[in-house]
Order: sequence, then structure tokens, then C-alpha cells
Amino acid sequence: MQQTRLDTARIRVARRVIDPMFLDTPLYRCEALEPGLGCAVSVKLETANPVRSFKARGTELVASRLADRGERAAVCASAGNLGQALAWSGRGRGLDVTVVASRFATAAKLDRIRALGARLELVDGDHELARERAAAVARSKGIRLVEDSLDIETCEGAATIGLELADAARPFDTVLIALGGGALATGVGHVLKSLSPGVEVICVQPLGAPALTLSWRARRVVTTDSADTIADGVAGRFPIPAVLDDLLLVADDALLVREESIIAGMRMLFDHAGLVAEPSAALGIAAIIENRERFAGRHVVTVVCGGNVDTDAYRRWIGAAPL
Repeated sequence: MQQTRLDTARIRVARRVIDPMFLDTPLYRCEALEPGLGCAVSVKLETANPVRSFKARGTELVASRLADRGERAAVCASAGNLGQALAWSGRGRGLDVTVVASRFATAAKLDRIRALGARLELVDGDHELARERAAAVARSKGIRLVEDSLDIETCEGAATIGLELADAARPFDTVLIALGGGALATGVGHVLKSLSPGVEVICVQPLGAPALTLSWRARRVVTTDSADTIADGVAGRFPIPAVLDDLLLVADDALLVREESIIAGMRMLFDHAGLVAEPSAALGIAAIIENRERFAGRHVVTVVCGGNVDTDAYRRWIGAAPL
């Protein structure tokens, strides 16, 4: 594929670097979900690991390369999942990890970052302010700034999910991928378009945090003044131009979904699949809920990309969601 930063050969090599506990995650058809959604649904489960998200696939690459070069420190901005993953990967390789996050981020995610031994710095603002502060820390200390989606390791680590989907025993028609910074969508999308070009790649983003979807539709970077969604893991406002370029090559469509659909998706995953999914991980189900006719009769794979939730908020969400 021309004009992309991703490389399928490098992605195959990445599988040899990533700790096997993050690879070959379950992929199974979940028939219990299907009566309520009107299509065949398979789940790619990225929560059954020590950081409960797919992010460690990318941070394993980052941390291993830093260690190979003798570098001993890194900093990132995170809504929670990247920070946990970098802390986990860095701890195993002797790296000093600093994570900058919003003071308003999910408390459970912040607690886990601390528990994994990273230095946590909080800012009084959203994720974009955290990104600015992380860049300042990197400059002042002369250490590696890990930028999710911009750093190719985060995209190609996530892309190993695409290798596993391409090797699936059962064929499927569509994959639904949460869209935030774009690492997951561009990585998985690149592999599927290279190895399984007949599979439709659809990205899903909250209506309250639509920046990258609007950018994909306009074929240019579109920023937003705010992000208002419970799906904190995908609540960016400033798309990265290079990521948009990659996304334009692989995404067949990009959908926006309402908050009530996200909550309903979380409840369906809990009630019918026994899965605790954070809001970002329920975006695929939300897309089917809002587009039943479009997906009727198709076999759809949804990537359940994270399961880090605030317990009290989660109980409120799934208790209030309509079926």
C-alpha cells in the first residue's frame, strides 16, 4: 500500500517482540448477542491481559526498542490505558516511566498506573493539555515522548490484531473498530486491506468526540473545541495529520454514535456476553444498534478494546441503559 507509514512485514516481526500474553486474544462468535442486533456477531477480546486493553501490544514495541538502545526513561500522556500499558512494559525492562493525565480521568485507571510503578502527574484540564505537559516533560528531561498513534510502534503493535483477524478460521464481512487517536483503526485496517481486502473496515466514534471522523469525511484535519463523551479513551480533539493520511487509505466508513447507544452496548456486552467493557470498547455494538438494517445478514467482528472502568459509574450506566 502506497503512502502509508505502516508496513506489513514489520508488523509480522512485531509479533516476536510483544509478550505472548498480549497476543492471540480470543475471537469467537457470540450468538447470545445476535437476536438483539440482527446479525452474526463475533467478539475480538482485548481485555484478558494484565492491563485490560490492547495498548500493551504497542508499548511492548516501544519499551523493547528503548531498552535495546540503552534508554532508561519515557513519558506519555494518557487517558488511562496507554499509561497502564507503558508502565507495565517499562517496568519489565527497567524503564523510568512518567504518565501525564487529566485529574478528571477515570480513577481506577489512575490508581492502576500508580500500582504499576509509574510516576503520575495530573493536570487540571483535558487530554490535550496532558499531551502538552508530557511534551514539556520530555523536552526538559531529554527523554522519549511516547505519542499514541503518532509513534508508529503504537500503530503496528495494534496491527498485530489484524494479523490474528486475517488468520481467522471463519470468514467475516465487516470489522468495527473504535476510533480515537487512530492507532487501532489504522493498524488493523492496514493489515486487513493487505491480507483480506474483501473485509469492510468501519471506524466508530462518539458523536460527542467526532474530530477524526469529521476529518476522515472532509479528507483534511478538523479539530473541535471540546469533547463530551463517557468514552474517555477516544476523546481527542486534535487529529494527527499523518494518522489521518493512513486512515484515509484503509477505512471504508466512519460512524458517529450517541451516548445512549454506547451505554446500551455496554449493557448488552455484560448481559449477553458476560463482558465488562469500557465505553470505548462498546462503540462497535453501539454502531450496530443504530444501523441494524445496514448490518442485517452480515457477519460482523467488533474489537472489544478495553475493560478499565470506574465501578460506580459502570453500575450506573448498565443499570440505566435500555435494552
